[in-house]
Amino acid sequence: MIAYTSRRQEIISAIAAEACRRPLLDSGLWFHDDVRNNFYYASYLFAAAADDARELPLGREEARQKAEAVLLETVLLQNRRPGTALYGHWPLSLSPVPREAAPHELPVEIMGSLMVWFCKRYSAQFSAGLRVAFHTALGHIYRSGFFRKQVAEFSHHEAKYTAAKLIFGRLFGDEELLEDGRHSLEITLAHIRTKGMPEYGSLPWFWHWVQAFTCAWELEEDSDTKRLLGEMLDFLWTERSRWYLRGAWAGAHSRGWPHDVPADGNLLHDYVQFGDFALPAAMPRTEYAGFLFYEAPEQARHTAVNRDSPVEVRATTEKVIAGSQVRQPALHSYAYICRDYAAGGMWERVEEFDNEQLRWSFSLPVGAAEGVNRLYFFHPGQGYSAGDPRHQSRYMEVLYHRNTIMSLFPVPEDETAAVTGVLPLGQWIRQPQALFGYAGGVYFAVYLMHGYSLLERPDYLEIVCEGKGGGAVVEALSATQAEALGISGPQAFAAAAAQRAPVFADGNVLSAGYESWLSGDRLELRAAGPGEAQAQIYGKPVSFDEYSV
Repeated sequence: MIAYTSRRQEIISAIAAEACRRPLLDSGLWFHDDVRNNFYYASYLFAAAADDARELPLGREEARQKAEAVLLETVLLQNRRPGTALYGHWPLSLSPVPREAAPHELPVEIMGSLMVWFCKRYSAQFSAGLRVAFHTALGHIYRSGFFRKQVAEFSHHEAKYTAAKLIFGRLFGDEELLEDGRHSLEITLAHIRTKGMPEYGSLPWFWHWVQAFTCAWELEEDSDTKRLLGEMLDFLWTERSRWYLRGAWAGAHSRGWPHDVPADGNLLHDYVQFGDFALPAAMPRTEYAGFLFYEAPEQARHTAVNRDSPVEVRATTEKVIAGSQVRQPALHSYAYICRDYAAGGMWERVEEFDNEQLRWSFSLPVGAAEGVNRLYFFHPGQGYSAGDPRHQSRYMEVLYHRNTIMSLFPVPEDETAAVTGVLPLGQWIRQPQALFGYAGGVYFAVYLMHGYSLLERPDYLEIVCEGKGGGAVVEALSATQAEALGISGPQAFAAAAAQRAPVFADGNVLSAGYESWLSGDRLELRAAGPGEAQAQIYGKPVSFDEYSV
C-alpha cells in the first residue's frame, strides 16, 4: 500500500501546486468551463494545506484560505430553492456570470457523492461558514432526490445514482433509500457479469463508475453492502486490466473525449493503481484520483502489468435500449496485446451516444512515443471536424487478426468526406500507397488502396486518403519480433514491407487480401456495403465461438 499512497500523494501535491499558482478569475473561481473543476482543485489544495508535512508555493494559511474561498463560492452556486426545476443541482458551464448560470443535471451526479466523502474527511478543519455551507448543500441534494431513478440502461449515470442512493441513504438514515441502492447495485452487477458493460471502454465515464462505487465503498458501514461494493469494484478493475497496456486502453471504445482520443490522456486512476508509467505533466481530468482508492484484485494487477507473453482478448457485450423488451444482438470486441503494442477493436458497427466511438486502433504504451500513442483509420461521420479525429461514420468493415488490422470503406457516392488516418510521430518512409514507420519502438506497415496526402499536426500525423472510400491494411511488429524475422532498422523494414503489399480490389465490391508477416496466415476481407462484409482467415469465416463476457 505504500506505493499506492505515494502515487496518490504525488497527484495531490501536483494539483495543489497548480491551484496555488493559478490566478483566480473575477468570479473568485479558477474555471468557468465546468463547475466541478473548481471543486476538484480546491479539494486538493485544501487537503495539501491541511498536511503539515507538505510544501506548497503559498504559505499554508494562505493556501487554506484560497481553497476555502473557492469551495464556498462553488457550493453556493447550488440551486437552493425547493420546488424549482433542478432543485439541489449546480450549473455546469459558468460563463459568463457563474451566479447567473442555470442549473444542470450532470454535476451533482458525481460531485454530490464526493462532497459527502470530502466533508467526512476534512470538515473538522473547515471554517464554521464552510461547514454550514457543506451541510446545507448536502441536505438540498438529499431532498432533491435526483438519484431516485430505476436502473434501465446500466449506464454511468445510473451507476452514479446507485452509489448516491447508498451514500445519502447512509448519511440521512433513510433505510428505504438504502434498500433501493442495494437492489440497484445487485441488478447492475448481475447484468454486467452476464452481458458485459453496454458502455464498453467508455472514457472518461468508466472512471465515474470506479469513483462512484469507490466513494460508496469507503463510506459504507454495513459489512454485506460493503462486500457487494467490493465485488463491483473487483469486476471493474478486472475489466480495466483486460485491455491495459502501460496506461493505454487497447481496443474499441464506445465513447472517447478529446483527452482520450486520439491519445490516452486521462491517466490518473491507472497511474495510482498500476504505476508502470510516469505521471504525465498534463492532467486533463483530475477528479478524485488522488483521494479515492480501492486495490484491484491481485490477478487483475498481474494481468495488467505482465505483458511479456502476447495474449488475445475476446469479449462480448450487449447494448441496452431502455423500455425495449427486444434483446439486442451481441457485440464482439477483440484485442491482441503484447509488451510493446496492442491492436484491436469492435467487429460490429453500432450507433453510440454523440457518435464518439473509436472502432479500432493500434495502441502504444503511454510515453513510448512523443505525442499521440495510437494509429487508426476511419471515415468521418456526424460530428466530425478537422483537427478532431473522432466521430466515425458507419462506412467501415474490419478484420482483426493478432498484429494485423484490415479495414475497407464502402462509402456511397454522395458522401464527400475522405478516409482519414492518425499516425504516431516517428520515422516514416513514404511510398505512393504505403507508409512504413518506426514509432515508440514498434514498426508499422501501412498499406492503402489509394494515394494520400500527409498533414503534420502538433502531436500526430494525419493521413487524408484520395478517392472515394478505399481500404487500409496495417501490420505492427515490435523490434524483437522484427529481429526474429531478420529485420533491423526502419530502412530494412521498409524494404522488406514493400515486397509484402496486400492485393486490393476497388469497385462495387471492395476487397483486400494479405498474408500476415507474423503469423503467416492468409487474410481476406470483402465489403459490398455497410454490414455486408465477409472476413476470412485461411479461407475460413471468422468465428465468435471463443468470445464471452
